[in-house]
Amino acid sequence: MKKLIKVIVILLIIIFLFIMGLSIYAGNYLYDYTLNSHSDKNLFEHVDIDEEKKQKAYDWLEKNSQNVSIINDNLKLHGYYIQQTSHVYMIMVHGYRSDASGIISPIKQMKKKGYNLLIPDLRGHGKSEGDYIGMGWDDRKDILKWIDFILKKDKDASIVLYGVSMGGATVMNVAGEKLPSQVKVIIEDCGYTSAWDMIKTHIDMQGLQSDVALHMASLITYLRAGYLIEDVEPIKQVKKSKTPILFIHGDQDDFVPFAMLEQLYDAAKCEKQKLVIHGAGHADCYSVGGKDYYQTIFDFIQRYIK
Repeated sequence: MKKLIKVIVILLIIIFLFIMGLSIYAGNYLYDYTLNSHSDKNLFEHVDIDEEKKQKAYDWLEKNSQNVSIINDNLKLHGYYIQQTSHVYMIMVHGYRSDASGIISPIKQMKKKGYNLLIPDLRGHGKSEGDYIGMGWDDRKDILKWIDFILKKDKDASIVLYGVSMGGATVMNVAGEKLPSQVKVIIEDCGYTSAWDMIKTHIDMQGLQSDVALHMASLITYLRAGYLIEDVEPIKQVKKSKTPILFIHGDQDDFVPFAMLEQLYDAAKCEKQKLVIHGAGHADCYSVGGKDYYQTIFDFIQRYIK
C-alpha cells in the first residue's frame, strides 16, 4: 500500500511539473509573440512592409525635423521634433511594432496645419531603447515626460495628444493621469479597450485554455517587463479623463474590433465626440477618411484651443 501511495505521489508530482512546464512555455511563447520587441514572430509577421515607402518616410523626417531625446526608466527615448511658429503642439504616437515613420501621412497634414510636432519612438521601437512592448501602459509615463519636454520649451503651449492603434491606447492611458492644464485635447484613432482583450482576440486558443495561457503570459510579462497584461486597460483610464477626447475608428477594422469604439466612447465621462470612417480597416482611417478625417480633428481641436 505504501508503495502504491508513493507511486501515485510521484505521478502527481510529474503531472504537476509537466503542466507547470507547459504553462511556462506557453506563457513565454505568448510573451515573445506579442510583447518581445526583438522577436521575429509577432501579430504582424504576415503583413508585407513596403521598405521603399518606409525609407522615404525616414528620409522626410530626417530632413524636416530635429532628433531629440529624453531619459525615462533608465532608457534613452528618441523623438522627432518639428518646430513651427505656433503655441499649439501635437504629440503624435505611432502603433504596435511601428515607429514614427508609420504615421508619416498624418504627420505631413499636421505640419501643413502649422502645429509644432513631437513624434516619439515608443520604448522598444524605432531609435528608442527598450526590449519590450508596453502596449501603451509604461508608454504613458514616457508621454508625460515628453509633455514636460514641451512645457520647458514653451510654458504657454497648448498640447494635443494624438495616437493611432497602440498609440491610441497610449494617449487614452495618459488621459487617466493627472495632466497639466496645457493638455487640451486627446485624439485616439482605433485604440483598444484593454491589452488582455486585444491579445485574446488574436491568439489561437479558446475558453479556459486562452485564459490560462494569458495569465501565465501576464506573469512572464511581469517578470520580464515589469507590468501585468491586465494592468493595461485604456477603458478604465478614459473613465477618469477630464480632457476632451475624440474617438475615431474604421467600421471594417478586423484587427482592433470595431465594437471597442462604442465601449470606449460610452466609458468616457469627459467631453467627447466619435467619428466612424466607413470602409476603413485598421489604422486606415486617415487614408480612407481623407478631408473629412482631418477636418473633424481640426474642428475638435479648435473647439478647445482658441
